[in-house]
Amino acid sequence: MPSLFDPIELGAIKAPNRILMAPMTRARGTREHVPTPIMVKYYADRASAGLIISEAIGINQLGLGWPYATGLWSQEQIAAWRKVTDAVHENGGHIIAQLWQMGRLVHPSFLDGGKPVSASATTAPSLAHTYNGKQPYEEARALTIDEIADVVQDFRGAARNAMEAGFDGVQLHAANGYLIDQFLRNSSNLRDDHYGGSIQNRVRFLVEATQVVVDTIGADRTGIRLSPNGETQGVKDSDPLPVFTAAAEALSKIGIAHLELREPPVNGTFGVGDMDPLARELRGAFKGPLILNSDFDAKRAQADLDAGIGDAVAFGRPFISNPDLVRRLAKGIELAPDDATTWFTQGSEGYNDYPAATDDKIAKSA
Repeated sequence: MPSLFDPIELGAIKAPNRILMAPMTRARGTREHVPTPIMVKYYADRASAGLIISEAIGINQLGLGWPYATGLWSQEQIAAWRKVTDAVHENGGHIIAQLWQMGRLVHPSFLDGGKPVSASATTAPSLAHTYNGKQPYEEARALTIDEIADVVQDFRGAARNAMEAGFDGVQLHAANGYLIDQFLRNSSNLRDDHYGGSIQNRVRFLVEATQVVVDTIGADRTGIRLSPNGETQGVKDSDPLPVFTAAAEALSKIGIAHLELREPPVNGTFGVGDMDPLARELRGAFKGPLILNSDFDAKRAQADLDAGIGDAVAFGRPFISNPDLVRRLAKGIELAPDDATTWFTQGSEGYNDYPAATDDKIAKSA
């Protein structure tokens, strides 16, 4: 069985190891959703990851509802992201763009008073992050058939823009209760047309968005993220295994480069699954490289590779405070803790001030 430190081919990307950097929203863009200069160093410092999956990047304003998150629909955004991708490549790394449409999780304050959209007219639980603090979500309106086609084309445009910005590929964010996930699962998809009801219908939007991206940039540069095991941000399914088996089989037929499963364990430390991960059951449904994610340490990651459950593991929070995570895991160097109070702040503190380890000790900040 391969080790975490063995290379792997992820479509067109020849990753030097199987320790990937998971996508993490860090809120370091501008209010116009443009990447900022401090992001260049952040990503470049983590280029030793086998592959960096970027923070979630909005495909259009309608689907972006997180303060200071970034987008990929304007030339200004493309140019700013190009500085990031160039720096990662200069450091020998690979980076793909995670494409994001949040659906009902967009607060109307981001839409000049317009309504968010979703598979159906439903309301997300809890509170939305806005520029004016946390506020209750409001009911979304159901996308029309024509509007669904428009969103599919927005995924195409964002994928094309990602390649112009120098990314090595894209990952469609179909997990965590965002728009594609809202179509997949029956708690949020109440439609009675050919996008709702049966599993085949609920998978249709995912398949259409994936196919149009594949047709635009190639299957070997296209990946998907799913979150099968339980409720996420109010989105869940009454019988998830058949749904995600169908999704994985459809994605395998399309021939995408890789599939990531974000599945918190039932005793997770950040996100808690309400059922055990389904990766073992889904392994046979997807024939390409399978990436595992959520609450992994090196020991658990290697054990799942040894068991043949996955082919690589995406680490999130450990990369925040350990830009040299690959080396630390290889050498058994103690990991530096991160500061959760700075996850979504706008400055360099808690972002670019975590140093690499020196020898076998954790380096101290200057």
